[in-house]
Amino acid sequence: MHLIRNLADASRIANPHIRSLVDLRFQQLGTFSDGLLLVVEVGDSVEELEAVSGAAVLYDPFEDVPFGHPYFSPSFDYIEAHYANGRIYCFEAHADTSDDGLGVTLFIPAEEGIPPGLLALCQTYANAAVDTD
Repeated sequence: MHLIRNLADASRIANPHIRSLVDLRFQQLGTFSDGLLLVVEVGDSVEELEAVSGAAVLYDPFEDVPFGHPYFSPSFDYIEAHYANGRIYCFEAHADTSDDGLGVTLFIPAEEGIPPGLLALCQTYANAAVDTD
């Protein structure tokens, strides 16, 4: 996974669409120094994401059930699907992880090699973002 703290970190994101989206978030919010912004990479595991982010990814701690259970609800405050050239290129998922408004935002590429359960969660719960190609 790629931890983003500043624009220099963002400039090293290989996917140009995700890099552009992260740049936009910096323009909108100014900084991510108090929260976490992570770009998921091929080969990352859900367990690693949970350990670094502090957020439950495929588990609902309130209902004590895994993704796929009828009572499951994601721990993310929102999940958005971002499109380019007519197809989803990534999902953006944000979870508040503390009472002071700090949180973690994950950018999850919609590509092979990303944990299938994570992609399934995103596809199930994502709202379409308004993007420009």
